[in-house]
Amino acid sequence: MALLEINDIHTYYGNIHALKGISMTVEEGEIVTLIGANGAGKTTTLRSISGLIKPRRGKIVLDGEDIKKYAAQELVYKGIVMVPEGRGIFSKMTVGENLDMGAYSRKDKDGILKDLGWVYELFPRLKEREKQIAGTLSGGEQQMLATARALMANPRVLLMDEPSMGLAPVLVEAIFDTIVQVNKEGTTILLVEQNATMALSIANRGYVLQTGEIVLSDTAVNLQKNEMVQKAYLGIE
Repeated sequence: MALLEINDIHTYYGNIHALKGISMTVEEGEIVTLIGANGAGKTTTLRSISGLIKPRRGKIVLDGEDIKKYAAQELVYKGIVMVPEGRGIFSKMTVGENLDMGAYSRKDKDGILKDLGWVYELFPRLKEREKQIAGTLSGGEQQMLATARALMANPRVLLMDEPSMGLAPVLVEAIFDTIVQVNKEGTTILLVEQNATMALSIANRGYVLQTGEIVLSDTAVNLQKNEMVQKAYLGIE
């Protein structure tokens, strides 16, 4: 049984049928990526899993339990944690206060301190700016903070929505290197990313979404070789 299973979910915005029967799985320890054009339903899929939008039909199962009934804040306690598109940091709080907020669902003080040390090892720049107001950080530093804050919740499944958006190429590589490191440390990751080349280079498996439907799923290696994927998403003619 997969750690996360999405079974035939249908999600609407009013009368707009945004997700039309999405089914997918994420095994424990994997990086799975969703690729597709703007408007394909990638972010809606993550928002449906995280409880920010409630699908009208279908099941979302975490470790054998249907979690669709839970509110978004309750799912954090269950281990579903999201790094949103646009980062969503608390811009008027310090870096340290943002990280404290990430751990609000936890009571294990020793574990929190251990994970705080870990995220500062992952992102030494955040340690240097611990007392700095988060809104004054650069775009790359804000993405680091958003990721670190999510990790402080000790997620079972980390949902990442467009982590490279708006970043310079050198920072994109740094963020993806960190995603790989986080995964090696044991965190399962579901990644939505416009940069399909980078996403497929680090993922185990991938799904291709078009207008709210999965049209292709395979290993990341095979998707990189797929002619349709190459033409539509990898810029290879």
